[in-house]
Amino acid sequence: MLKPSGSIQATGTATINVQPDQVQLDIGVVTQANTAAQAGQQNAVQTNAMITALNQVLGKSGTIQTVGYSIYPRYSTATGQSNTIVGYTAQNTVRVTSFDLTLAGPLIDAANQAGANSVGGLNFGLQDSEPSRLQALSLAGKQAQTHATAIASGLGAKAGPVISAVEGAYASPSPVFAGTAASSSTPIVSGTVSVTATVTITVQLLQ
Repeated sequence: MLKPSGSIQATGTATINVQPDQVQLDIGVVTQANTAAQAGQQNAVQTNAMITALNQVLGKSGTIQTVGYSIYPRYSTATGQSNTIVGYTAQNTVRVTSFDLTLAGPLIDAANQAGANSVGGLNFGLQDSEPSRLQALSLAGKQAQTHATAIASGLGAKAGPVISAVEGAYASPSPVFAGTAASSSTPIVSGTVSVTATVTITVQLLQ
């Protein structure tokens, strides 16, 4: 009859790729003028036009949120005049979240046509990553058990019952850029989103 003879640890890692169901991008307006007030006023006009255009495309398929606003002086680049203010720059950035991936390109086009001159932060993700995370954890746990069995076999023993299991660092959903481009004048490739989980188990060693 096999008896407990210490314990061993084994780790399993699993990554699954799933289709994203939301896209985010940061779109902004940058304006320059002689005074801070003028820069801010011009920026407000262009930003309002941009938001109106974005809402027309987005409808009820997402949200728009301001994530950055600033007005700062511009200094002369001439020799000996580095402390001389020559104007002001205003910047307003909104984060657009769309639950319709096909709108990514049209949103960029509409914003640019309405006066946006800063686009970035494009990111595909999941509205709820928990189901995918649970699936990855299940696969990681099974892999950890397989590893434990192999380790025990290499030691001339057998893996016994699991004593403990610890979830490792969770890798948040990250985009994998491969797929079909959205139908728009600005082609956007959605690809898939990867979700990674790690599980470390401790099992009894039976000999």
